Amino acid sequence: MMRPMDEPLQPLPGEFVLALRELGLGLPDPPMGRPLTGGVSSDIWWIRTPQGPVCAKRALAKLRVAADWRAPIERNQYEARWMQVAADAAPGCTAGLLGQHPQRGVLVMRYLEPHDHPLWKQQLRDGQVNVDTARAVGRTLVRIHAFAAARPALAASFPTDAIFFDIRLEPYLLATAERHADLAPVLRALVARTQGNQRSLVHGDVSPKNILVGKSGPVLLDAECAWWGDPAFDLAFCLNHLLLKCLWVPPVRDALLAAFDALAQAYLQGVDWEPRDALEARVATLLPGLLLARVDGKSPVEYLVTEAERAPVRRCARALLAAQQAGGDTWASSARLSAVRAAWHDEITPR
Repeated sequence: MMRPMDEPLQPLPGEFVLALRELGLGLPDPPMGRPLTGGVSSDIWWIRTPQGPVCAKRALAKLRVAADWRAPIERNQYEARWMQVAADAAPGCTAGLLGQHPQRGVLVMRYLEPHDHPLWKQQLRDGQVNVDTARAVGRTLVRIHAFAAARPALAASFPTDAIFFDIRLEPYLLATAERHADLAPVLRALVARTQGNQRSLVHGDVSPKNILVGKSGPVLLDAECAWWGDPAFDLAFCLNHLLLKCLWVPPVRDALLAAFDALAQAYLQGVDWEPRDALEARVATLLPGLLLARVDGKSPVEYLVTEAERAPVRRCARALLAAQQAGGDTWASSARLSAVRAAWHDEITPR
């Protein structure tokens, strides 16, 4: 989320004004702010307050994508709850929750200046691939998952099965199954398995676009998909982006693959709530489905725009999914991330 520095202040929309005032947060007269760019699921504003700038977001019922993609607006209640749990698990890993208005669907957090907290996606786009950053993301994510897994009573605070289905499983995996009918059985099986492994608190959108690189560690944003479910989803979702960005920034392909390794290894070393091999197998089998979803689901990545750019993703993901479908449970239980990485490396390496 970026603040356009050259844009003048604008009057703050009424729902934001009412929400902040009803939350007891101070506003100047007249209330002023700037809309932030980059979000597809919420209206997001930088807002000037007497206590300093804050960031407020209001969930949209229809997301800003080409497909007809809708989701319940109450989802940022659960984002606020995720922020509270994550801050307890890994202090400093959130922007700092200031309030959430359930009726108006507005969440307010501290605004972190870009010069102190650059966006990881922008760093990767510019070819700045720091393996230590990837390792720190893995460690932070597994701390949150391990903390929550040890507190199963938290599950009652996240009754979001339907929201997670609407905003993640259906638009990614099931929408992709409609375009790849021959792989529909394995994609549907991935959905069922993900739904059936409810072990910890899932962020649901762990992506470089939602990670700020702070001096004290990564800061995770936009947990609108928060769900008590399978932590393998978060790891697969983030690793997927590191693979795809090999096509976006080819000169740093090897560094991105090293970041993939570092993030995965740091995460897996912290898994203590179940056998690591079992979780890794779920990540390794889910990852090809998410790869294919980012070119043929409802939310394709914006930087692969031509069929030639999307073709390597389809070839690699389809081959891995076909092998999984043919191999069944035995193949799936022995899957490893190293095999996915090797298949991807072979696909994108010039011959």
